[in-house]
Amino acid sequence: MAAPQRREEAVQIPDDQAFASFRRRCEVEQGWQQRYSKAGLAVWVQAAAEGRDVHQIKCRIDIKDVSAETMYDVLHDIEYRRKWDTNMMQTFDIARLTVNADVGYYSWRCLKPLQNRDVVTLRSWLVLDTDYMIINHSVKHPNYPPQKGLVRAVSILTGYLIHSTGINSCTLTYLAQADPKGSLPKWVVNKASHYLAPKVLKKLCKACMKYPEWKQKNKPSYKPWLNPEQSQLPTMSLSELSIQHADSLENIDESGLSEVKDGSDEEETSSKTGKA
Repeated sequence: MAAPQRREEAVQIPDDQAFASFRRRCEVEQGWQQRYSKAGLAVWVQAAAEGRDVHQIKCRIDIKDVSAETMYDVLHDIEYRRKWDTNMMQTFDIARLTVNADVGYYSWRCLKPLQNRDVVTLRSWLVLDTDYMIINHSVKHPNYPPQKGLVRAVSILTGYLIHSTGINSCTLTYLAQADPKGSLPKWVVNKASHYLAPKVLKKLCKACMKYPEWKQKNKPSYKPWLNPEQSQLPTMSLSELSIQHADSLENIDESGLSEVKDGSDEEETSSKTGKA
């Protein structure tokens, strides 16, 4: 007997309560296990519940030479992301939902020999005084189903909280609650918290320092995330989307895969010994 099909769940734009809940999760440390702490950068994890493959990671970094406004622009600017995000395979905005929400696609390279992943997400953003927030969760789009050669991961709740701490300083918190749709080896989870997450945040900070100069040469006044009237995306109705649940996608078992050394561990070793 075939299993009953899940009824498609309506998609909603995150409201003020959703953003407030996200901010609280970014700020609280109770229930999280710290895995990394060095030079103003910390990483915490929460273990997956029994029988589930949901991974949760939280990273926070204090930045002295980048304003909150610049960090917010860099996280939004898809053209600039193609310059600095070397893990990215492909990314593009699909459609506009409201003045502060859109739908987009992102695919990325995973550690070898894991299969590469992709997601389709609804992204929303909000600015409140000294805080800037961007959050997303996975959705189904009729024109962008899972594709061959990539594992469709699920973002349950992923986002950024940027808190301004001065004219040219801020604190960035990255929070991800996701199902990678695979039973991952322990070495992957450990490497993500001890090496990959710190590396990505450091790379992001360096990209932010170069952004003002780059932006001056690349449509300096074009910032649709601040000026919605500039958006060139087609609009679409929420009714065309549905929630992407993890249990509706194929799960793969990669738990037995061994790490492939590619030379990148040299940077990891030097950072642990204080040489980087």
